[in-house]
Amino acid sequence: MKITKIRAIPVNSGVPGRNFLFVKVETDEGLYGLGEAGITGKELAVAGAIQHFDQQLRGEDPSRIDHIWQRLFRGNFFKGGQILTAAISAVDLALWDIKGKALGRPVWDLLGGKCRDKVVCYAHITGATPEEMAVDAKNKVREGFKFVRFGVAEEPGGILEPRRAVPQTVELLAAVREAVGNDIEICIDFHTRLDPIDAVRLCDAAAPYDIFFAEDPVRSENPDAYAFVRQHTNVPIAGGEELATKWEFKPLIERDLIDYVRVDLCIVGGLTEAKKIAGWAEAHYQKLAPHNPLGPVSTASCAHLDVASPLFGVQELHRKPGYMTDLFPQQLRFEDGYLLLPEEPGLGVDVNEEAVADYPYHMPTPHELRMDDGSVTNW
Repeated sequence: MKITKIRAIPVNSGVPGRNFLFVKVETDEGLYGLGEAGITGKELAVAGAIQHFDQQLRGEDPSRIDHIWQRLFRGNFFKGGQILTAAISAVDLALWDIKGKALGRPVWDLLGGKCRDKVVCYAHITGATPEEMAVDAKNKVREGFKFVRFGVAEEPGGILEPRRAVPQTVELLAAVREAVGNDIEICIDFHTRLDPIDAVRLCDAAAPYDIFFAEDPVRSENPDAYAFVRQHTNVPIAGGEELATKWEFKPLIERDLIDYVRVDLCIVGGLTEAKKIAGWAEAHYQKLAPHNPLGPVSTASCAHLDVASPLFGVQELHRKPGYMTDLFPQQLRFEDGYLLLPEEPGLGVDVNEEAVADYPYHMPTPHELRMDDGSVTNW
């Protein structure tokens, strides 16, 4: 079997300001695989890298997945950053999809077999006030979710002042905890918005509410920032959603700076790289909590990794399967707060390209945050 074509398929997600970038790898035997790239808001940059990969990989055996990964990442002079690794991720996921289809087995079986029967997920909750947030949390629990998640508060007009954001976020947390009770887990996504000292302030204030983890408490450029937060709080820490490759995860894992590994399969280098990181994290007793704000291919890929990994915490599920069904008629199933084990060969997701025209790509307008004085602050 040989690769004959690699194509990027950018589409609008149906949510204002957000697009998806899917990749299709075709072969001379009629089998094809689907992948998905991360880096929301930079889809066309990733699509440009896919064009280069198309020329580079035509005629390659798609079963040589790790060999292809090495070619794409270090077979050229310039090392890969997040744009390149997002493109590699999409191709890698598609190759695993092809291999599963060729062997007639779901991808989780090729990754070592299942370690669990289903994958527990957390839902995003939103609201402009504590009352609205509490209502949304109750609704998600009624849908079956055992985990809910919300982010650090921002003010109207895209204003984020940490001294105000911390107590505002604690107000939201108090309302959500009262609404859902003690049996539902709560995650707070700091979303890298706070500098280390303010992240510690929020961790300290959140600790009495027994949160499941503080997600991305600080920006990821400097691992010592994570070390500062780790030193000053006992709240469990999740991190890594912005990182590309095992080497960027190295300090967080080896210095035990995180408890939950927020690997993004559509940025880090696909299943090939994520599986290596998961095994490495296992040696440090760190559980997976994959980042997944993307589409059906990302969701399916995460579920396969989660099923096949011994140490797993929770899976992010931005949107339950069952949306954009004209474009993706075959998706994973969701029931009572869990993604169910996919049994179909490959990733278990398929695309109807005739529907692509109904989801035209829209150039996004970046959402940026400012402080009161107009200066840029962390997103």
